[in-house]
Amino acid sequence: MLAPHRRARVTRSEAGDSRWEVATRELPAGLRAHVRGLLGYSEASALPRLQRQFPLPQVVVIIEFGPPIRVHDDAGVASTYAGGFVAGLHDRWSDTGHDGSQRGIQLNLTPIGARLLFGVALSELAGRIVHLDDLLPRAHRGLAGRLAGLAEWDDRFDMVESFIAARLAEARVEVNTVAWACRRIEASAGAVDIGRLAGELGYSGKHLIALFRDRVGVPPKLLARLVRFDHLVRRLRSGPPATWAELAAEFGFADQAHLTREIRSFTGVTPTSARPLLGDVLFA
Repeated sequence: MLAPHRRARVTRSEAGDSRWEVATRELPAGLRAHVRGLLGYSEASALPRLQRQFPLPQVVVIIEFGPPIRVHDDAGVASTYAGGFVAGLHDRWSDTGHDGSQRGIQLNLTPIGARLLFGVALSELAGRIVHLDDLLPRAHRGLAGRLAGLAEWDDRFDMVESFIAARLAEARVEVNTVAWACRRIEASAGAVDIGRLAGELGYSGKHLIALFRDRVGVPPKLLARLVRFDHLVRRLRSGPPATWAELAAEFGFADQAHLTREIRSFTGVTPTSARPLLGDVLFA
């Protein structure tokens, strides 16, 4: 029997003709090093919806048991991945949409967690969207269908957590060195000197980049930028009010213009336009 603090918390809300349900649950201790978040979602609206997704230092797994979500490329061309998909680390925004309903589970993995879970070099996922079943071993394919057959969020979370735990137990790739470097980057909010980090590990910059491309998918400098942006996003969501100049100083940008360029690069819009987009659930 689940402990009370481990039972799913379900939040429902409505706005106009739209209804949302979001389910979350505390992760078991053994998964927290590799899983940033796990949530169930259901949305129904009278009109189609398009959302802008920001790049963050995580690999996103969408397990769909509703109509497939459309993922738009830079040219606006949409693709769908019935049953779900995996989005590797990238440095560009993306737009996703649906025709009035979506339902499924979103799993946010650390890059190291994704490397262990899927057993492929993350350079193969960087900047790409891949069908979920293409990355799963035969025994785990059809996961979306099995989850759809369950009535309760707790039962679905149990199945996903068991799947993650099984894959982590089967993993054989060595990740400790890069995991340590990732923790250093995260602890510094992306402000760590990458050259010094390589020196502390006794590696050349070239060798460290090669390790990161395999275990993380992107070079350490890009990961550091994504981590800094992630900290900025979380600060904007829940921190006290601050000017853009104050935020630039707080997060180590050269100046406000540097912060503006970084936000435009990652979101495609100005900082002011980006603010109201930060509350979207999917990919967050």
